[in-house]
Amino acid sequence: MGSTHNELLLCPLSPALVASRAQLLWILGNGVVQAASPECAGWTEALWAAVVAVPTDPLCGLACFASCSSALLKGCSKAKPLAVCLGHVADIYRYCQVRVPEELLKDLLPGPVTLVMERSEELNKDLNLFTPLVGIQIPDHAFMQDLAQIFEGPLALTSANLSSQASSLSVEEFKDLWPHLSLVIDGGPIGDGQNPEGHLHSTVVDLSVSGRFGIIHPSCALESTTAILQQ
Repeated sequence: MGSTHNELLLCPLSPALVASRAQLLWILGNGVVQAASPECAGWTEALWAAVVAVPTDPLCGLACFASCSSALLKGCSKAKPLAVCLGHVADIYRYCQVRVPEELLKDLLPGPVTLVMERSEELNKDLNLFTPLVGIQIPDHAFMQDLAQIFEGPLALTSANLSSQASSLSVEEFKDLWPHLSLVIDGGPIGDGQNPEGHLHSTVVDLSVSGRFGIIHPSCALESTTAILQQ
């Protein structure tokens, strides 16, 4: 479930951003950036090589520009594959070999579902070197969709937690990672923190083989996803 907040607060953590007096940024519900000082106006340029914490669907995530190899090296484990966050279903055709009807993609996305497909040559070769497949996400969160469209390219995305820790529904739950990030974007609590199922990752579906599907990771949207796939 996406955040219902009308505004998102960006809290700079890196020394470089603090030195540039980029103390506070607000992103309004319509995606317009309102800077607290003139120096903040170039914040998008600062994100090109950054790893940032972002509100996604259904968890808090870590994101970086997928075409920036240096950001990928800072933001991911070689053994943990990164998904790709896109702004529109139509963008999937540029970065993947699609073997299912477009209507099926639109029924599944946006939402807490990761679709695994064969990647195309358009994706950075340094992204997930160990597999020809890639997971596609379009979070049901207006800010993340706007961010992907601003960059006009895929965002590499993973959950905002250490491998030994539970997934995060608020920025307070991954404080240990803050010193290693360029920005923490606080969109408020995500989902129902009191519900154990609220900490589940997205449902991962393998659509890489024509004519069949496989549930790789059932998780939070299993029932609705299975119903759509079996239609």
